[in-house]
Amino acid sequence: MNHDQAKAFVRQAVQRVVPGADFTGLDPGVSLRDTFEMDSLDFLEFVEALAELSGRELTEDDYPALVTWDGCAARLVAGAGESEQERSG
Repeated sequence: MNHDQAKAFVRQAVQRVVPGADFTGLDPGVSLRDTFEMDSLDFLEFVEALAELSGRELTEDDYPALVTWDGCAARLVAGAGESEQERSG
């Protein structure tokens, strides 16, 4: 998975929780929770949607990295590398 593919998953996951979310001019380093006014339950739904869409296991340890669009993408890309290593190891 590359960074652009990961960002597409993030966009889709946000749109599941915040239908009609506008990504125009979104700074990829700004909190998604703040930008889209997600409460804690919304954020959990977002993480679940992101995990389902990407096929990655995301745990509470991942939550700090999942706050921003860039952080989510980086975690998904890193997770793809970890999964490949586990399969080949």
